[in-house]
Amino acid sequence: MHVTTSSHSPMKAELKGTSISFQNPTLLTHPIILFQEHLKGVLEALMELVLRSFLLHCASALESNDVTLAQQVMWALISRASRICPAAMNFKGSNTIQRRLMTVTELAGYVDLIPWHRFGFCVSNNEIFKATMGFQKVHVLDFSITPCMQWPTFIDALAKRPEGPPSLRITVPSFRPPVPPLVNISIHEVGLRLGNFAKFRDVPFEFNVIGNTAQLASSELSNETTSFHFESLLSLLNPTMLNLREDEALVINCQNWLRYLSDERKGSHQNLSLRDAFLSLVKGLNPQIVLLVDEDCDLSASSLTSRITSCFINHLWIPFDALDTFLPKDSCQRTEFESDIGQKIENIISFEGHQRIERLESGMQMSQRMKNVGYFSLPFCDETVREVKDLLGEHASGWGMKREEGMLVLTWKGNSCVFVTAWVPSEMRDHHIAILLQWSIEREERNFITNCERAAIDLQNDNKRKTAAF
Repeated sequence: MHVTTSSHSPMKAELKGTSISFQNPTLLTHPIILFQEHLKGVLEALMELVLRSFLLHCASALESNDVTLAQQVMWALISRASRICPAAMNFKGSNTIQRRLMTVTELAGYVDLIPWHRFGFCVSNNEIFKATMGFQKVHVLDFSITPCMQWPTFIDALAKRPEGPPSLRITVPSFRPPVPPLVNISIHEVGLRLGNFAKFRDVPFEFNVIGNTAQLASSELSNETTSFHFESLLSLLNPTMLNLREDEALVINCQNWLRYLSDERKGSHQNLSLRDAFLSLVKGLNPQIVLLVDEDCDLSASSLTSRITSCFINHLWIPFDALDTFLPKDSCQRTEFESDIGQKIENIISFEGHQRIERLESGMQMSQRMKNVGYFSLPFCDETVREVKDLLGEHASGWGMKREEGMLVLTWKGNSCVFVTAWVPSEMRDHHIAILLQWSIEREERNFITNCERAAIDLQNDNKRKTAAF
């Protein structure tokens, strides 16, 4: 490279005959700024690798009962984490954190931050709508950690059914896992608000709460009482207690719920775990469709090192990374969301036995469990896929979706986040296939009629244009 300068003209650099003016000295600093930003990104990536290494070393020391080494590694870990990831320090442990109860409006904003929950709502609502076509009565048995946030959109869809809306009955348990998000109103009040919305949309509506558990504060819900409530729930899953009716389509909707049912076999209910017993009892109710939605990650391992690898390295970095793309670090919404993830992380890595309530299974593991219990997997229709793509278009470009072994899976930068599967009892397979075939035929007929109407309108407009031309 040959650089020449002249005292009689603005400073210039010449590179193979190309002249670049240096009249604006700030141009020189731009490459330096880019380099500094790139270097900062490289250093942060290296620090993340260091933190991961520290975490795994700490887990290994704990599993080896080397308390001294574990304390030393933890001290180094906290020192570095507080500098490069202040959000990681938002969570101080379940004994000191005070979870704020949200209003329903705040909960809606919480759910809408990223498609972590809305993905499952969208897929489930479309599949339920399809499975209940032709029925005049729909009964949803709803198990969810986001109190009924899924149903306003579904009610709105029912109101638009060409043949008129069916009556909708939603039944929920009186208790839920003591995990965020938490709202400042009772489940009965939630039902009243849903009823008002359904009335506004002219959809006949009924809301039922099963179980007699008194409303308790989250601080009063210990893991022992939660386990007891789940066991008592099994006694309610029968046609009499649920007041099932022959002329209604029964839907089972499980949104981030099954992970909280213990998988330990206690010798009760035919030697089944609570998780398998729940699925078996639900199958006996002959539902029209069963929807399972949960995070696509295996956190059920007994090894602490394996759980840390799955939790931090493979899965729970995703919501942190997604929030970082559009919310500033001092955002209250971001702090609250990240704090809730911190509570989940603490339970996954700090507790054992019945105290560890976060026991996720991957989508593949859950699918195998469903098949073992006697369920048949249902395929997702193209219309559902289109709806999901429209939903993801409202969020950051990193979100995507893939089909995998009968599942629809939400992804972030290609990494699996949340799975949705749809099922029917194997005995109802032929019946459901017939319903799907009928639904497909009716959809094609509607499309054909619509196309014919459009063609007729186009022909009329064309004739009008020709007449006007003469």
